[in-house]
Amino acid sequence: MKKFLLLIAAVSLLSFTTDETISKKEKKFAAKFLKQSREAIFDAVKDLSEAQLKFKPAEDSWSVEECLKHIAVTEQMLWGMLDANLKQPATPEKRADVKMSDEEIVKKVEDRSVKVKTFDPAKPENTPFKSAGEALASFKQDREKLIDYTKNTTTDLRNHVVAGLPFGPIDGYQFILFIPAHTNRHLQQIIEVKANPNFPKS
Repeated sequence: MKKFLLLIAAVSLLSFTTDETISKKEKKFAAKFLKQSREAIFDAVKDLSEAQLKFKPAEDSWSVEECLKHIAVTEQMLWGMLDANLKQPATPEKRADVKMSDEEIVKKVEDRSVKVKTFDPAKPENTPFKSAGEALASFKQDREKLIDYTKNTTTDLRNHVVAGLPFGPIDGYQFILFIPAHTNRHLQQIIEVKANPNFPKS
């Protein structure tokens, strides 16, 4: 939880560039964001029992295990969406369509005061994962790939604009930030489940 709060503070202090390509500072920040949000998930679910993983605060709420399944499948889907865009020619003419700053993207995605219903393929019951362990293994593998990509890419991410999101177009770099912000959104949900007074003691 402490790492999570420190990361939120770091996002607020980050100075955002107006350059069209990403800087070493931006690469470093994004890679750190990806790593810290991954570590926070593993810390939050470490040593949880099967009963704790499957506990649901209410019938229409997700358990910790269901949150993990959603995080893992969404990781795959979001990266697939971004990767498909990056394989297409850059669209610098669409840069003006990007209205939100990097900081605003992160804050908006992490804000759980605004409830959003996920689409069917990302619902826990529709994922291919049979257990929390399977979901975590997939998440770890996919996140490592994304961290490596972020560190080493030479793609002009700022000039690859991704449309089709609820809050409007964002650029490729912002889309990378979107992914760990989504992880942190559901980290908060996991913390809420664990804080429930009826959460199993073991």
